[in-house]
Amino acid sequence: MKNLIRPAITLFILISLVTGLLYPLAVTGIAQIAFPEQAAGSLLKRGDEIIGSTLIGQSFSGSTYFWSRPSATSPMPYNASNSGGSNLGPTNPALIEAVNERIKNLRANHPEKEEKIPTDLVTASASGLDSHISPAAAYYQVERVAAARNTDTAIVKSLVDRSIETPQWGLLGDSRVNVLRLNLALDALEK
Repeated sequence: MKNLIRPAITLFILISLVTGLLYPLAVTGIAQIAFPEQAAGSLLKRGDEIIGSTLIGQSFSGSTYFWSRPSATSPMPYNASNSGGSNLGPTNPALIEAVNERIKNLRANHPEKEEKIPTDLVTASASGLDSHISPAAAYYQVERVAAARNTDTAIVKSLVDRSIETPQWGLLGDSRVNVLRLNLALDALEK
Protein backbone atom coordinates (compact mmCIF):
# COMPACT_ATOMS: atom_id res chain seq x y z
CA MET A 1 0.00 0.00 0.00
CA LYS A 2 2.89 2.34 0.87
CA ASN A 3 4.31 1.76 -2.61
CA LEU A 4 1.08 3.12 -4.15
CA ILE A 5 0.39 6.08 -1.86
CA ARG A 6 3.84 7.68 -1.93
CA PRO A 7 4.09 8.02 -5.76
CA ALA A 8 0.46 9.23 -5.91
CA ILE A 9 1.11 11.98 -3.33
CA THR A 10 4.39 12.94 -5.01
CA LEU A 11 2.69 13.16 -8.41
CA PHE A 12 -0.19 15.17 -6.92
CA ILE A 13 2.23 17.72 -5.39
CA LEU A 14 4.28 17.93 -8.61
CA ILE A 15 1.22 18.45 -10.84
CA SER A 16 -0.22 20.99 -8.37
CA LEU A 17 3.02 23.00 -8.48
CA VAL A 18 3.22 22.91 -12.27
CA THR A 19 -0.44 23.66 -13.04
CA GLY A 20 -1.24 25.81 -10.01
CA LEU A 21 1.91 27.89 -9.72
CA LEU A 22 4.51 27.59 -12.50
CA TYR A 23 2.14 27.63 -15.49
CA PRO A 24 0.05 30.63 -14.29
CA LEU A 25 3.23 32.58 -13.47
CA ALA A 26 4.72 31.80 -16.89
CA VAL A 27 1.54 32.79 -18.75
CA THR A 28 1.18 35.98 -16.70
CA GLY A 29 4.83 36.89 -17.34
CA ILE A 30 4.52 36.30 -21.08
CA ALA A 31 1.30 38.34 -21.18
CA GLN A 32 2.93 41.22 -19.29
CA ILE A 33 5.80 41.26 -21.79
CA ALA A 34 3.89 40.60 -25.04
CA PHE A 35 0.64 42.48 -24.29
CA PRO A 36 1.25 44.86 -21.37
CA GLU A 37 -1.83 47.06 -21.93
CA GLN A 38 -4.25 44.13 -22.24
CA ALA A 39 -2.68 42.25 -19.32
CA ALA A 40 -3.23 45.32 -17.14
CA GLY A 41 -6.95 45.41 -18.02
CA SER A 42 -6.87 47.86 -20.97
CA LEU A 43 -7.50 50.71 -18.56
CA LEU A 44 -8.15 54.27 -19.71
CA LYS A 45 -6.85 57.06 -17.53
CA ARG A 46 -7.40 60.79 -17.37
CA GLY A 47 -4.31 62.04 -15.61
CA ASP A 48 -3.80 59.66 -12.68
CA GLU A 49 -7.47 58.72 -12.44
CA ILE A 50 -8.69 55.43 -13.92
CA ILE A 51 -11.97 56.14 -15.68
CA GLY A 52 -12.71 52.75 -17.22
CA SER A 53 -11.59 49.89 -19.38
CA THR A 54 -11.85 49.61 -23.14
CA LEU A 55 -13.09 46.04 -22.60
CA ILE A 56 -16.05 46.69 -20.27
CA GLY A 57 -18.99 48.87 -21.25
CA GLN A 58 -20.28 51.73 -19.15
CA SER A 59 -23.71 53.20 -18.81
CA PHE A 60 -24.14 56.58 -20.51
CA SER A 61 -27.64 57.97 -20.27
CA GLY A 62 -27.28 61.71 -20.79
CA SER A 63 -28.19 63.22 -24.15
CA THR A 64 -24.69 64.72 -24.46
CA TYR A 65 -23.08 61.28 -24.73
CA PHE A 66 -23.25 58.35 -27.09
CA TRP A 67 -25.16 55.50 -25.50
CA SER A 68 -23.70 52.03 -25.10
CA ARG A 69 -25.30 48.76 -25.99
CA PRO A 70 -27.81 47.73 -23.29
CA SER A 71 -26.48 45.53 -20.51
CA ALA A 72 -28.16 42.37 -19.27
CA THR A 73 -26.15 42.10 -16.05
CA SER A 74 -27.71 42.46 -12.63
CA PRO A 75 -28.19 43.94 -10.09
CA MET A 76 -26.69 46.89 -12.02
CA PRO A 77 -25.73 47.47 -15.65
CA TYR A 78 -22.22 46.52 -16.79
CA ASN A 79 -21.54 44.54 -13.61
CA ALA A 80 -18.28 42.79 -14.50
CA SER A 81 -18.64 40.37 -11.59
CA ASN A 82 -21.95 39.10 -12.99
CA SER A 83 -21.25 38.83 -16.71
CA GLY A 84 -23.84 37.02 -18.76
CA GLY A 85 -26.84 37.48 -20.97
CA SER A 86 -30.43 37.38 -19.83
CA ASN A 87 -31.04 33.92 -21.37
CA LEU A 88 -34.40 35.19 -22.61
CA GLY A 89 -35.37 33.66 -25.94
CA PRO A 90 -36.57 35.78 -28.88
CA THR A 91 -40.22 34.94 -28.19
CA ASN A 92 -40.05 35.58 -24.44
CA PRO A 93 -42.54 38.32 -23.50
CA ALA A 94 -40.08 39.91 -21.04
CA LEU A 95 -37.44 40.31 -23.77
CA ILE A 96 -39.99 41.65 -26.25
CA GLU A 97 -41.21 44.15 -23.65
CA ALA A 98 -37.64 45.28 -22.83
CA VAL A 99 -36.75 45.73 -26.51
CA ASN A 100 -39.99 47.63 -27.19
CA GLU A 101 -39.28 49.91 -24.22
CA ARG A 102 -35.78 50.62 -25.56
CA ILE A 103 -37.20 51.35 -29.03
CA LYS A 104 -39.75 53.72 -27.49
CA ASN A 105 -36.98 55.52 -25.57
CA LEU A 106 -34.78 55.84 -28.66
CA ARG A 107 -37.68 57.15 -30.77
CA ALA A 108 -38.47 59.72 -28.06
CA ASN A 109 -34.84 60.90 -27.95
CA HIS A 110 -34.37 60.82 -31.73
CA PRO A 111 -37.69 62.16 -33.10
CA GLU A 112 -36.05 63.21 -36.37
CA LYS A 113 -34.99 59.63 -37.14
CA GLU A 114 -37.27 57.55 -39.32
CA GLU A 115 -34.81 54.85 -40.34
CA LYS A 116 -34.54 51.48 -38.66
CA ILE A 117 -32.89 51.51 -35.22
CA PRO A 118 -29.63 49.51 -35.21
CA THR A 119 -30.16 46.22 -33.40
CA ASP A 120 -27.26 46.72 -31.01
CA LEU A 121 -28.97 49.77 -29.48
CA VAL A 122 -31.95 47.69 -28.31
CA THR A 123 -30.49 44.24 -27.55
CA ALA A 124 -27.86 43.23 -25.01
CA SER A 125 -24.81 41.19 -25.94
CA ALA A 126 -24.18 37.68 -24.62
CA SER A 127 -21.79 38.97 -21.96
CA GLY A 128 -23.86 42.01 -21.05
CA LEU A 129 -20.60 44.00 -20.92
CA ASP A 130 -20.08 44.99 -24.54
CA SER A 131 -17.96 48.14 -24.74
CA HIS A 132 -18.51 48.66 -28.46
CA ILE A 133 -21.39 49.57 -30.75
CA SER A 134 -21.62 49.32 -34.51
CA PRO A 135 -20.77 52.36 -36.62
CA ALA A 136 -24.47 52.45 -37.64
CA ALA A 137 -25.46 52.73 -33.95
CA ALA A 138 -22.99 55.59 -33.46
CA TYR A 139 -24.14 57.43 -36.59
CA TYR A 140 -27.75 57.01 -35.45
CA GLN A 141 -26.95 59.10 -32.35
CA VAL A 142 -24.90 61.87 -34.00
CA GLU A 143 -27.70 64.46 -34.34
CA ARG A 144 -28.87 64.04 -30.73
CA VAL A 145 -25.34 64.37 -29.31
CA ALA A 146 -24.49 67.34 -31.56
CA ALA A 147 -27.71 69.17 -30.61
CA ALA A 148 -27.24 68.46 -26.88
CA ARG A 149 -23.66 69.77 -27.02
CA ASN A 150 -24.55 72.66 -29.31
CA THR A 151 -21.90 71.42 -31.74
CA ASP A 152 -21.92 71.14 -35.50
CA THR A 153 -23.21 67.74 -36.65
CA ALA A 154 -20.33 67.41 -39.13
CA ILE A 155 -17.78 67.71 -36.31
CA VAL A 156 -19.46 64.99 -34.25
CA LYS A 157 -19.82 62.77 -37.33
CA SER A 158 -16.12 63.18 -38.14
CA LEU A 159 -15.32 62.20 -34.56
CA VAL A 160 -17.31 58.98 -35.10
CA ASP A 161 -15.49 58.44 -38.41
CA ARG A 162 -12.12 58.65 -36.62
CA SER A 163 -13.33 56.35 -33.81
CA ILE A 164 -14.22 53.38 -36.02
CA GLU A 165 -12.03 50.37 -35.30
CA THR A 166 -11.56 47.94 -38.17
CA PRO A 167 -11.88 44.15 -37.80
CA GLN A 168 -8.89 42.53 -36.13
CA TRP A 169 -6.20 41.74 -38.72
CA GLY A 170 -8.66 42.95 -41.32
CA LEU A 171 -10.88 39.88 -41.10
CA LEU A 172 -11.98 38.96 -37.56
CA GLY A 173 -15.23 40.55 -36.42
CA ASP A 174 -16.96 43.68 -37.67
CA SER A 175 -16.06 47.34 -37.64
CA ARG A 176 -16.94 48.84 -34.27
CA VAL A 177 -16.80 51.97 -32.13
CA ASN A 178 -15.61 51.96 -28.51
CA VAL A 179 -18.21 54.08 -26.72
CA LEU A 180 -16.00 55.13 -23.80
CA ARG A 181 -13.20 56.31 -26.10
CA LEU A 182 -15.70 58.15 -28.31
CA ASN A 183 -17.26 59.93 -25.32
CA LEU A 184 -13.83 60.87 -23.98
CA ALA A 185 -12.98 62.32 -27.40
CA LEU A 186 -16.23 64.32 -27.22
CA ASP A 187 -15.27 65.72 -23.83
CA ALA A 188 -11.78 66.58 -25.12
CA LEU A 189 -13.38 68.38 -28.07
CA GLU A 190 -15.13 70.80 -25.72
CA LYS A 191 -11.90 71.62 -23.88
